[in-house]
Amino acid sequence: MDIAFLVPAPLDAISGGYEYDRRLIAGLRAQGHAVQVLELPGAHPHPDAAALEGARAALDAVQQGARIIIDGLGLPAFAPLVEELERRGAVGLIHHPTALEHGRPTPERDALRATESTIFPRLARLVATSPLTARRLTPEFGVDAARIGVVEPGTDPAPRSAGSGGPGCAILAIGTLVPRKGHDVLLRALGGLADLDWTLTIAGAPRDPVHADGLLALVEELGLTSRVTFAGEVPADQMEALWAGTDLFALATHWEGYGMAAAEALARGVPVAITAGGAIAEVVPMEAGVVSPPGDTVSLGKAMRRAIFDTDLRAEMAEAAWKAGQKLPRWDDRATAFLAELEKAAG
Repeated sequence: MDIAFLVPAPLDAISGGYEYDRRLIAGLRAQGHAVQVLELPGAHPHPDAAALEGARAALDAVQQGARIIIDGLGLPAFAPLVEELERRGAVGLIHHPTALEHGRPTPERDALRATESTIFPRLARLVATSPLTARRLTPEFGVDAARIGVVEPGTDPAPRSAGSGGPGCAILAIGTLVPRKGHDVLLRALGGLADLDWTLTIAGAPRDPVHADGLLALVEELGLTSRVTFAGEVPADQMEALWAGTDLFALATHWEGYGMAAAEALARGVPVAITAGGAIAEVVPMEAGVVSPPGDTVSLGKAMRRAIFDTDLRAEMAEAAWKAGQKLPRWDDRATAFLAELEKAAG
């Protein structure tokens, strides 16, 4: 099968969504399919002139008859080309609709919602990365439910994390430094736990420099400079070492289309402390960690106090996390599942 995969540049960016894209492309190629990758230039999801021109050039570069997959982050740039997308049976890969991105001004979110509500129903099929995202596409974006499929991310078999060995609790948060990830909520929650012995490492690129600077200022304001490390984008080999020494994974997200970092924590037997923003709460079973409402620093702080202080409880949660992690989908069958969605689009 000839497949064209269109994704905002750069494909090698470190994030859960881009990791999904890379693994999907690799899986499709491993099965013998010819996958043409076209990286879209310009700004996304609010397309500038370069993005609009790049969308046109990308479609022109795709041979007729090829199956077209477009990462949802880049779809708004194709709004002027929606009739051609419909004619060519394009498929949208929806990690989460860009209109749901927390932290954007309301006018921007409204504009994105209008654009996505125009494009989504015209595509041959939408493939969401979680059942929760799929459930929202019909009532909020007007998509025929028969045109929606779900292919959740996979996980790799991984060694069980040994943890830091104490005496304190080593906490790891993974996520780009943008408002949606809620690192400020996590920091404020931990700011009320200064009487406990813990450290926090945040692994993620400063995609929003203003927000990133605000997080640095917040750490100083809370008096946590000796406890919090901003590690930036961490290469895969260094992430292995971080995971091996992690006692607790934490993410105070406002919205996740799936929650790949939390799934990886489960796969390694690391208990989690999260907020129920989006699909992440459906990934993590209750016994594997603590779950609080999005944006609620008080609730998250109380929940994390128990997880940090009570090592026996944390050990029980780690065992539950490990068992849950072994039941998660694996990457080796994700391409097959996605191919089935492409066949439904063609049919």
